[in-house]
Amino acid sequence: MSPLLENDDSSQSSNNTARSPDQLERRRQPVDFSSLRSVGSSGEMGSTSAVLHRYRYYSRLAPHTDSAFQMPDHVVPPDFYIVVPIITEGKQSSLITIFSLWNTMMGTSILSMPWAIRQAGFATGISLLLLMAILMFYTSYRILKAMQSMGKLDSGIDFSDVCHMILGRWAQVLAVVSSLLTLLGGAIVYWILLSNFFFNVVNFIYHHSSSPHSSVSNGTDYVCPSMSPPSHHGNHSNHSGSFLASPHPHDEVYDRVWDEQYTVPFFLIAVIGPLINFKSPTFFTKFNALGTLSVTYLVSFVAVKASKWGFHLNFQGVDIPNDLHNIYIPDFRGTFAALTGIAALAYFVQNCVISICRNQRHPENNIRDLTIAYILVAVTYIYMGVMFYSAFPLNKDCIEDNLLNNIADTDIMAFVARIGLFFQMICVFPLLLYIFRAQLLFSLFGDVWPSVKHVLGLNVLLVAVCVVFAVFLPHIGSIIGFVGAFCGFSYAILLPCLVHMRTLFNNGELSILTVVFHSTLILLGLANFIGQFLILGKT
Repeated sequence: MSPLLENDDSSQSSNNTARSPDQLERRRQPVDFSSLRSVGSSGEMGSTSAVLHRYRYYSRLAPHTDSAFQMPDHVVPPDFYIVVPIITEGKQSSLITIFSLWNTMMGTSILSMPWAIRQAGFATGISLLLLMAILMFYTSYRILKAMQSMGKLDSGIDFSDVCHMILGRWAQVLAVVSSLLTLLGGAIVYWILLSNFFFNVVNFIYHHSSSPHSSVSNGTDYVCPSMSPPSHHGNHSNHSGSFLASPHPHDEVYDRVWDEQYTVPFFLIAVIGPLINFKSPTFFTKFNALGTLSVTYLVSFVAVKASKWGFHLNFQGVDIPNDLHNIYIPDFRGTFAALTGIAALAYFVQNCVISICRNQRHPENNIRDLTIAYILVAVTYIYMGVMFYSAFPLNKDCIEDNLLNNIADTDIMAFVARIGLFFQMICVFPLLLYIFRAQLLFSLFGDVWPSVKHVLGLNVLLVAVCVVFAVFLPHIGSIIGFVGAFCGFSYAILLPCLVHMRTLFNNGELSILTVVFHSTLILLGLANFIGQFLILGKT
């Protein structure tokens, strides 16, 4: 969630000094909101209505928070209320803006990057990660430019409001639906990962307590789950087909009770269930820094493993005889759409780029900072994908859509990573459901907490959806791909391009070249979404 913003002190001071005492007194009078509804020539509500709608949202949200959740100054323009000039130094620097954008884009997709490169091929994967970064940067740039050109960057409205004003109600609805789908997809992926981490953390503790000297057989810390024999607790194999002997004592009852796919997702309800039925997200927002620590640890984790394993790459077109670590690596694979789908969500920041950039101390640097942030994000994702993919000692087809699945559950570094990510996601998951609930219930009932019955019913439904996916489709790569491809097409590509072209058309500046270029981008986004269906079952 973006920080609450404050109006620039210089603009506020000028507003107050430019008015007479009589004018200031009149500004203290009660405001008839119904009389402030502005309607454009097309019949659509103007920015005033959008601001008042946001005011009502904050008003309804306030009673359900533990702290004094007051509407920030930027939500209501100075013309509505008397504003006391505040000398503030709260405007953020470029460094904070860049870091905030980077931190927002760094999500669970980072765990799937080696798998995504496996699906696209080595050279194709790197190229597509770069191209998708450029494409997503361009549409984020278009959103910023649209807000700046309309003078709305500091107005408190977001891009969905602009879509409403420029394109109509349908565009705003599409933006809201895309935002909700992103949150739901994130919740599903989190539940699957939480089940995975919960399973492996308990496994580590249980087996080390029952056999303190257990270690990975053959001295290896890497595994190939896709070639494992049927097992409840993950006996793994090396790529040659000779299965690694389990370093753990066999416990049939434990294996039946503690199963990653069929029992752990249900046990997780007891852990997370009490945390999602709250009225205020205040407590959980205090743990946002855990996300940065988790990413930093994963980057270091991959570097340590790569230095230990070395690099295993073979581009010669054939497998090297008697060398299990040098299987041929293709540069292109037909399932590359899996990577573009994941990348669309990995680089997705369009729904909050305005919230992050509007508090910039020097707004003229926003485009530069956005560019730097996307470069850093692209470098981070490419590093994670290429480094792990290149160093993994076994057949690259063994690489899972969660890279930690390729590390034995007895590995100490992997245990630290799993338990750290588990606690970080425990804090983030309730926030995802809170934001989803607030957006959906406010859209349907005009209230973020219409009743306990509504909230409990929605939470039960959302958890049920997460559990169903964790049991029957626990593949985060495919889920991220579908959600990313749809939201990337609708919110990140279609709407920014249409807003840009419609604005140019209204100003009489639209050219054929602009139409062709942006229509091509829209078609690419649509092709990416369709591609997820074409590769279904092949990944």
